[in-house]
Amino acid sequence: QVQLVESGGGLVQPGGSLRLSCAASGSIFSIAAMGWYRQAPGKERELAAVSTRIGLTTYADSVKGRFTISRDNAKNTIYLQMNSLKAEDTAVYYCNVRDVVAVQGRYPELWGQGTLVTVSS
Repeated sequence: QVQLVESGGGLVQPGGSLRLSCAASGSIFSIAAMGWYRQAPGKERELAAVSTRIGLTTYADSVKGRFTISRDNAKNTIYLQMNSLKAEDTAVYYCNVRDVVAVQGRYPELWGQGTLVTVSS
C-alpha cells in the first residue's frame, strides 16, 4: 500500500529552524500535489504549504516568507524548511498527498502520521 512517513519534528527555540521530511512509499506513477497541514491544540487543521508536481507552491499567509516547501519527484519526497519559528507555529504537522496513481491503486488523498513541532524558550 502507499504510505506516508514523515519526520523532523522536535523542540526548538523561537527564531530557530527545523526541516520536516515526508516520503511516499510504493510503486507510484504520479502525485498531483504534496503538502503540509498543521493542527495546534484546540484548533482546526489548516494548510501550511503545498507543492504541485510541476513545482507550483502555495503558502498560508502566517508562514509566508519563513517556510519553504520543496520536493524531489524522483523520490516522491517533500520537505518543509521552517525558519524564524514562532511560538504560534507550535502544532502537529501532517504530510498530505492528493490524487495519487500507483500500482496499488488510485488514492484521492492520504495523510501521514503527524510530527510534533514545539516552539518554546
